[in-house]
Amino acid sequence: VGVAVSDPLGITAQGVEIVRRKSPNKLRQALARIEELIREYEVEELVLGYPKNMNGTEGERCEKTKEFKEMLEPEGYTVKSLSDFPDMPEVEETGTTFHDNAIIKAQAVTDRYGITAISDDSGLEIDALDKKPGVMSARWLGHDTSYDVKNQKVLDLLKDKKDRTCRYVCAIAITRVNEEPVVFEDTVECEVALEAKGSNGFGYDPIIYYAPSGKTMAEMSKEEKNSISHRGKAVRKLEAWLDAQKH
Repeated sequence: VGVAVSDPLGITAQGVEIVRRKSPNKLRQALARIEELIREYEVEELVLGYPKNMNGTEGERCEKTKEFKEMLEPEGYTVKSLSDFPDMPEVEETGTTFHDNAIIKAQAVTDRYGITAISDDSGLEIDALDKKPGVMSARWLGHDTSYDVKNQKVLDLLKDKKDRTCRYVCAIAITRVNEEPVVFEDTVECEVALEAKGSNGFGYDPIIYYAPSGKTMAEMSKEEKNSISHRGKAVRKLEAWLDAQKH
C-alpha cells in the first residue's frame, strides 16, 4: 500500500523492488522520504491493499479488490492487494466497530512501511438479529464456511420474522506517517430477501434486497451496485478527500 508521486527522486518501480528484497530498511527510509514529498508533488497514483489475513475467503478478498479497481482506477489510481507483499505480517482485527478495524488494518501497514495506507472494513447488520453478524460478517459461522451456507442460515433465522431490515456498512480508513487516521463511513439500507437471487457480487449479496431497484445486490450490474452501495458511497467520500489534498 503506498503513494506514487512524480518520481522526484528518480526511483523506478524495478529499483524499488530490488531495494525491497535486498535492503528493506533502506526502502523504508526511502518511502518515509517520499511521504514527506507528498505535500510538494501532486499525487498521481494511489495503491491500496488489504492485509493478507483480511477476514473472508480468498475469493471475497479478490472481489473487494475488484470493486475498488472498478471505482478508483477510472480516476487514475492503481489498486493492488497486499498478497503481493509476502513480508507483511498477519494483522489481528481486535476492534469492536468497522471504524476501529479499518484503522487497525491500515495503521499496521503504515507502521511497517512508513507509507500512506488505506483499508476497508465492512459487513452486514440485520436488525432482527441484534445487528449481527456485524463486524463478524466474514467470520460468522466460521472463517472457512461458504456464503451459500451463511446465506441459508440467515434465511432460516428470519423465516418467521416480520422485520427483515438490514444494512451494509463500510468504513474506509487512510493512515499516514505522524498523522491521525481519517475514516470515511457510509451505509446502504436494505432488506433480507425471502430467497437467494442473482449471481453477481459476492458474500451476502444474493439475499440482500434493495427496494428502490427491486433487485438483490447479486442481481445488479457492477455499475448499479457501485452507484448505491455502502462501499461505493464511502469510496466517493475518500475520492473527494484525496482530491482536496491535491489543492
